[in-house]
Amino acid sequence: MNPSSDWLLPDWSAPANVRACVTTRAGGISLQPFDSLNLGDHVEDDPQAVADNRRLLVERLDCQPAWLRQVHSPDVVEADPAHVPVADASWSATPGIACSVLTADCLPALFCDRAGTRVAAAHAGWRGLANGVLENTLDALAVEPSEVLVWLGPAIGPQAFEVGPEVREAFVSQHAEAECAFGSSRNPGKYMADIYALARIRLAARGVTAVYGGGLCTVGDERFFSYRRAARTGRFASLVWLVD
Repeated sequence: MNPSSDWLLPDWSAPANVRACVTTRAGGISLQPFDSLNLGDHVEDDPQAVADNRRLLVERLDCQPAWLRQVHSPDVVEADPAHVPVADASWSATPGIACSVLTADCLPALFCDRAGTRVAAAHAGWRGLANGVLENTLDALAVEPSEVLVWLGPAIGPQAFEVGPEVREAFVSQHAEAECAFGSSRNPGKYMADIYALARIRLAARGVTAVYGGGLCTVGDERFFSYRRAARTGRFASLVWLVD
């Protein structure tokens, strides 16, 4: 792997044969407002620019990304670079195939097992998170929760994520402790949500305690695309894969 110096490498205790990275806005050819390494092909960017950006990505990695058509669902599939299924998470046990998700405020979650035999990536907006996309990803990995590591990538931070009462209810009705992930807002009837805390609560409920990351905010950090900062924008990628 030859990642750009602008990309993020997860700080987690993954096995040596697990690779992962998160791209940033830098290093591509897309023009404003998609500048410059936009990897999303559904945001009205020039299709050729997106194709070229994806080619640039592959040239820097020792893997083949498996993309998804993300719809904020809890659905998980086996990663396959030859197909683009409708799903919001994928898993793989095959070296060289990268589970890949695209985000611009939603939470990217990368998974691996301690033995280095399986990896997965999930796209978790609040709807997918509330509907169980992380739990379904754990089920697809088919390993004991104590053997799973998770890294939470760049997402909208609690100081920027204002939500309505229906969002709070969706989480608190399932896990009472999720109440602590909702702070007060300056706007009556609204709450400030901590999507990182919500993810940790749901993972802990399934027995996963080796959870890393979760300290960035895509809205405030202009290295990343952010839909809340600018609705017409690109998408960055979070990828995880195995090597021989």
